[in-house]
Amino acid sequence: MPQTSRDLLAAARAVVPEVSPEEVARRGADGAGRLLIDVRERHEFEEGHLPGAMHLSKGFIETQIEDRVPDRDTPITLYCAGGARSLLAAESISRMGYTDVESMAGGFGAWKSHNHPFVIPRALSPEQKQRYSRHLLVPEVGEEGQRKLLDASVLLIGAGGLGSPAALYLAAAGVGTIGLVDFDLVDVSNLQRQVIHTVDRVGMPKTESARIAINALNPDVRVVEHREMLSSENAVDLFSRYDVIVNGCDNFPTRYLANDAALFARKPLVDGGIFRFDGQVTTVLPFASPCYRCRYPAPPPPEEAPSCAEAGVLGVLPGIVGILQATEVIKLIIGSGEPLSGRLLTVDALDMRFREFRVPRDPHCPVCGENPTITEPIDYEGFCMSPNAVPTEVAAAAAAR
Repeated sequence: MPQTSRDLLAAARAVVPEVSPEEVARRGADGAGRLLIDVRERHEFEEGHLPGAMHLSKGFIETQIEDRVPDRDTPITLYCAGGARSLLAAESISRMGYTDVESMAGGFGAWKSHNHPFVIPRALSPEQKQRYSRHLLVPEVGEEGQRKLLDASVLLIGAGGLGSPAALYLAAAGVGTIGLVDFDLVDVSNLQRQVIHTVDRVGMPKTESARIAINALNPDVRVVEHREMLSSENAVDLFSRYDVIVNGCDNFPTRYLANDAALFARKPLVDGGIFRFDGQVTTVLPFASPCYRCRYPAPPPPEEAPSCAEAGVLGVLPGIVGILQATEVIKLIIGSGEPLSGRLLTVDALDMRFREFRVPRDPHCPVCGENPTITEPIDYEGFCMSPNAVPTEVAAAAAAR
């Protein structure tokens, strides 16, 4: 027997609870742990939506919900313009086995009429939709993730071996603002591995050379040059201006300073290191995961290892590690996947082996432990000036073996 739309809605109401906009607003920004899904069409979503809502239009919800929300026990609140489409969509995914689904009565119209806050996202231009089209096809990125990338700012410490591939891929991905901290000039010896620089830019400040390359790849990226040495006086202030910090420095003093300053500024730090054929990557989430000092509480004596210039590095290795760092940054920005926090990923390029080590957080860590003894950035000036100053990667590679 044919059913009318009223029949379908009545059947849906029999199995799907409805909640008022006031109740959704009362739960607050985190939605009391519930996932908000907007089932309207894309153009409706872009005209305004509830803060924190995911977009998944009703026409595709059955075919995409399992990829976007794999856990069927996730509490979900659906809404549309007036409450009908979300009610039908909620019934549909309930039949698919989602156990805790509700619909917001009155939809977005009722939400606005009660003067609850809503977000009008920045719409991607036609040129941006074309440039980032492959990102838009990936459910974990999509337009929302791409907007997050365009609004994000990332600071790279060093425009050298690790900074080169990281900067290029972050720019290609559409990170809106990229800051570069480096006071060095491009040298011919850099070109073996620092692929962001070219022969015609030898003698140019590395930040300027990198800016030229980045804007040639993606002119929409804003590049901020910091032609200065990272120090205890400027580190926390610099870090506070950016969303994520990428450490590509090649000496102990800067590595420890970057770790400490990122913690004090409460900014996630993606740390990478290279030495000959060995590389490593990890991510530090301030006071939520182990930091660099949890592994190495203090710099070792400089005479214990050869300098970077003496030891050398395989030219392609920074590309591998720098791209892994860029991948971590993108995941942090879009909020997808599992970061390398509490984990150290190492690569042996000679044998082409990747290994992962779990790193515990040290309760006695001098910076992030229970009773910290270091409460402000430190400059290891004497160590930094030593001709035997060595990259932390040496100790890390030795410890990993």
